Amino acid sequence: MNIEHVAIWTDDLEALKNYYSQFFKGRPNEKYINRSKNFESYFLSFESGARLEIMKMPGIPPTKNDTVHQQHLGIIHLAFGVKTMQEVNEKAKELELAGFPILSGPRKTGDGYYEFETLDPGGNRIEVTTLYQ
Repeated sequence: MNIEHVAIWTDDLEALKNYYSQFFKGRPNEKYINRSKNFESYFLSFESGARLEIMKMPGIPPTKNDTVHQQHLGIIHLAFGVKTMQEVNEKAKELELAGFPILSGPRKTGDGYYEFETLDPGGNRIEVTTLYQ
């Protein structure tokens, strides 16, 4: 069994689509529009087979969670795996130069990962990680 997809509500569908396409090589499908519900979405497919659904609809309230400290129950981050520590470093530099905050790292963790954390345009926490030896 595998996770088929993860979904994220957003108020800026195009910004999130562009972010995951540009920085994580997500391939978006054609935008789905349900006019009766005023709902729009994209599925982005990644090389691994994982998919991310990003969705927009009026009336969805903004999160009350602290997006930087993430001290609440529930899904806390999306992690993207790369093959090398150098790729982690390069992605951190690329995102930082593009204006996205680097919240921590790159660093070695106690559980065998080399990673950094950032936020996407919607304030969702993203990790880029690899196993280190």
